[in-house]
Amino acid sequence: MAIKKSDTGWLADIQPGGRGAKRYRKTFKTKAEALAWEAWLKTQVNQSSEWTPQKRDTRRLTDLVELWHQHHGNQLKAGKDTYARLLNMVAAMGNPPAETFNTATFAAYRTRRINEGITASNMNREHAYLRAAFNELRRIGEWKRENPLRDLRQFRIEERELSYLTTDQIRTLLGALQPRQSSAYIVAKICLSTGARWSEAEQLTVTQVKNEQITYNRTKSGKNRTIPITPELENEILQKKIKSSGMRLFRDCYEDFRRCIATLDIDLPQGQLTHVLRHTFASHFMMNGGNILTLQRILGHSSITMTMKYAHLAPEHLQDAKHLNPIAGTLLQIK
Repeated sequence: MAIKKSDTGWLADIQPGGRGAKRYRKTFKTKAEALAWEAWLKTQVNQSSEWTPQKRDTRRLTDLVELWHQHHGNQLKAGKDTYARLLNMVAAMGNPPAETFNTATFAAYRTRRINEGITASNMNREHAYLRAAFNELRRIGEWKRENPLRDLRQFRIEERELSYLTTDQIRTLLGALQPRQSSAYIVAKICLSTGARWSEAEQLTVTQVKNEQITYNRTKSGKNRTIPITPELENEILQKKIKSSGMRLFRDCYEDFRRCIATLDIDLPQGQLTHVLRHTFASHFMMNGGNILTLQRILGHSSITMTMKYAHLAPEHLQDAKHLNPIAGTLLQIK
């Protein structure tokens, strides 16, 4: 802090909060005025945090992950898995001090992982997990700075071709599953009839199937949804209740489904083993003239954007292009 004589008067150059704090400069006509202003500023340091330097944040990224899990993550359906992923990510980045973590830190980590063979889709998910964690920490007041990943763009992922089973493939699959005397046959039929995820159908209880409807609870979106079914399917489901199972209708049967698929001439994209049943329901729903908004409610998608990937299968999808284009009706006139 200093008060010096200048060409225009007495210059007070002051940092009342100490080094690194906010700096104030003001010119006065007399030295007495400058000294009085300096004394006033010093008194403000003890009364307001405005002039107090921000304390150094000594926490590391693991400390922030623990806080996120304690105050938010442990209440999420997939919180345990996300928590483990975040800890693994932080460890792979060397668990840097929280205040030094920035976009460049994550970008370097992401590049290294891509070079190691990790897919861009996986890195986008890791990016989303960590960015969401920082957003939540800001909401609960545990992180005062900006989200360090706020401005980092995710990789653009090329849209994969949608895979679904044809009618003949459905017949082949169900025909192969039926003699196996396992729950996989009826679980597959439920997925094909209601668009359910495999886990949703496999874990059905007696109380979820009634009045020719299935109500799916504990869904990925956290919202319940109720889908009508035929009376024949309802009877078939309730007849399959396993003994000594409490309320559950079926035994775990994913592995039986996987082994059955391996014996068939059905080529499925990686990662779409049981999920192809959900795709198959949605695809045939649209090909048979279903409404895209109805499909969104059936599948339980939180955004219509997620459902729009099936829109092109609708019989009338973009058909207006044939007669509303700028040369429609003129081709016959061209000689």
